Amino acid sequence: MAALSFVTSSSEGIFAPLVLMGDRLRGLRGWRRALLAFAAGLVSALAYAPFGFFPGLLLATAILVLLLDGTATEPSRVRAAAIVGWASGVGQFLAGLYWVGYAFTVDAAQHAWQIPFVAILFPGFLALYPMLACAATAYFRRNGSARIFLFAAAYALCEWVRGHLFTGFPWNLAAYSWGAVPQIMQSAAVIGAYGLTLLTLLFGASLAEFATARRRAWLLPTAVTALFAALWISGGVRLALDGPSTVPGVRLRLVQPDIPQTEKLMPQLQPRNWTRLLQLSHAPARTEPTIIIWPEAAPPPFLLQRVPQAVEQIGTLTPGNRVLMTGTVRAELAGNSVRYFNSFYIFSHGGQLIGIYDKFHLVPFGEYLPFPGLLHMLGLSKIVDMPDGFREGPGPQTFRMPGAPPVGPLICYEVIFPDAVVGRIRPGWIVNVTDDSWFGPSTGPYQHLLTARMRAIEEGLPIARDANTGISAVIDPLGRVMASLPLGQPGYVDAELPRALPITVYARLGDMGFLLLLTICFLCALATPRTAKNIRGEKFPAKMPLQVVESR
Repeated sequence: MAALSFVTSSSEGIFAPLVLMGDRLRGLRGWRRALLAFAAGLVSALAYAPFGFFPGLLLATAILVLLLDGTATEPSRVRAAAIVGWASGVGQFLAGLYWVGYAFTVDAAQHAWQIPFVAILFPGFLALYPMLACAATAYFRRNGSARIFLFAAAYALCEWVRGHLFTGFPWNLAAYSWGAVPQIMQSAAVIGAYGLTLLTLLFGASLAEFATARRRAWLLPTAVTALFAALWISGGVRLALDGPSTVPGVRLRLVQPDIPQTEKLMPQLQPRNWTRLLQLSHAPARTEPTIIIWPEAAPPPFLLQRVPQAVEQIGTLTPGNRVLMTGTVRAELAGNSVRYFNSFYIFSHGGQLIGIYDKFHLVPFGEYLPFPGLLHMLGLSKIVDMPDGFREGPGPQTFRMPGAPPVGPLICYEVIFPDAVVGRIRPGWIVNVTDDSWFGPSTGPYQHLLTARMRAIEEGLPIARDANTGISAVIDPLGRVMASLPLGQPGYVDAELPRALPITVYARLGDMGFLLLLTICFLCALATPRTAKNIRGEKFPAKMPLQVVESR
């Protein structure tokens, strides 16, 4: 009896099951395709802190590319691709940024009604960036591996725009999916978060080639995997060679009072809150701290301007060369009006005020209301109850310190902006004070901490991060957490100050490395001409042809 053996075409090989799966994904249409894109976006959010499941983002990116491949057969492929990109973005931002809604529950009577709008409009707006990237990929459609380079470059460029347009919001960039792999994160010292974002997107997108029935389609994903293996090895060597070293004679105490946001502004609780700050600061230590740090808006509003006794009590904390740093709200007279600032004070010997820093990157809808006339008509208001909102400061600054290296303060989410955290004079370390109590026991504080770690790597500078409810941590210039206090636990962190590294490539050149990588990807995308067949859209067969070989 004759037996039949089936031999797949050479383009399939051992990847035949993946090719079959890819054909099924490319064959999806309508709401099924949009639903899968949305689900892939949800899965991609698992890559970010505190989960750190980076394969989730890589897999979701590969699925997105396969779904975009399927749009190539449709007459309105650009619109179809835009829907896919938007659905994917909504899934990612909904799952990754759900914690923003917590801020609207602090003053529930006034703001809770806005939560449904935030849950829909915020992810929907941010999803416009991946939508634009996917639409551009479809419009400038390329063949084969060139489409992978085009997708990665277009998506990364749109992520850069997201980080800059309308004051910017570069939260949960693809680079942060490597939070559980510090070796890979070290590459940010050269190419920054945007450069690592581009390479990560290229990695994930290239995996779609394993599900593509084309000769030697495995070459690109293999090459990109080898690139990331090299990044992992070089990052491991960097971590091994640069052991932690500290600045002699500088000892930090990061105070974490753990005061819920709902209790911070209650007049009857303000004396208790102030006392807690003082008690934690005065707590005995094996080695007395030389620098005490309080979080963002730690003292009750305007206390340090209106109550002389408060400054006197700070004087008891700052004998000799000891320094106290704290976030605070301050008011300033400007003619007949009052201007308000989210500020950072530095007190030296006997409570002498030696430095004031004003936050320059304010939170839209939190600290100020964009387009106030229009939004007030819609009944929307900012979360922080401050007349006319806060005013902007002049930008990053460096302050000289008695007995310690110069310091660069950052308040709250100012630390999330690559290449915008250091002033004209490079400091020896960064202090990031924040109040993540607005976001409750969510993933937000973990993501915020991870961005601070990335900034430390980019700049080669240690960061002391002090948070009201946590997570407070001392981070070395390689992004390693040297000491920390968990979320939702009152107390303090005592640690020595890590020593800064020599200025990094990224600190010198900024996003030039990202621009170079972006240019290379676009050139690789242009290497394949746009044939007439590509413009119409390349049809992917549901099943690959099989060769039937008869044997006896």
